[in-house]
Amino acid sequence: MSTYIMLCTLTPDGVQTIKNNPARIKEVNTEVEKLGASVLSQWATLGSADFVSIVEAPDEATMARVSVELGSRGTGRYETLAAIPVDDFIASL
Repeated sequence: MSTYIMLCTLTPDGVQTIKNNPARIKEVNTEVEKLGASVLSQWATLGSADFVSIVEAPDEATMARVSVELGSRGTGRYETLAAIPVDDFIASL
């Protein structure tokens, strides 16, 4: 399994959705699992991203499917970063 960092910035529609139904945040995490990935941890943040999630997926294609599905809803903009363990990174140099 590979680890990814997903940054989410809510659109105005997304802010309204969360305001009206805060439980929607965890519902989306369940939907991510149905797409073949798992949300390992998640934080609401202050700054340029509204949420930071650590996601595990079997491969890049699965993570791309998650990103496209979530982005197609129009409630958030997503940036996904591949996370490489530091020891693995050092060993590859």
